[in-house]
Parts: sequence; C-alpha cells; structure tokens
Amino acid sequence: MIFATPEVLQVVPEEERLSALRRHASGDWGEVDEEDKLANDNALETGERILSAYTSKGGVKFWIITEADRTITTILLPEDY
Repeated sequence: MIFATPEVLQVVPEEERLSALRRHASGDWGEVDEEDKLANDNALETGERILSAYTSKGGVKFWIITEADRTITTILLPEDY
C-alpha cells in the first residue's frame, strides 16, 4: 500500500511524487548520504526499512519510506515524521 501525508500532497506535485516513487522502487535512493545508500542496499536483502530523500522542483524536501515488512510505503515531508 502507498500512502502520502496531507502535507506532502499539498506541496509536492503528483508527477514529482510518482517520479520519486519510481526512483525509490528501482533502487535510486535520491539525496541520502553514502552510509544511508549502503544501508538501503543492505535492507533489500535483510528486510529492514528503506528511506529515500528527494527535492521537488520547487525546492521542497520529501522522503519515501518503505517499512521493513514491505507492506506500506509512505511519502512524507521530513517534519511529518
């Protein structure tokens, strides 16, 4: 299931959310540091949570988090966390 917070729906255009979601699903973790990229890569094999970070064309930073059990992916602003 994919969820988005009301706040991210208001400030990040749908096309940009969907583009980021495709990137996330393909293993492009966006703007996370090398340590987090490595953690995400390892999480694919160990079943841990995955966090990607992106910035919209309007300069809004947002995250995509897939839970460890892979049942829920949430698109949110960092302050929504």
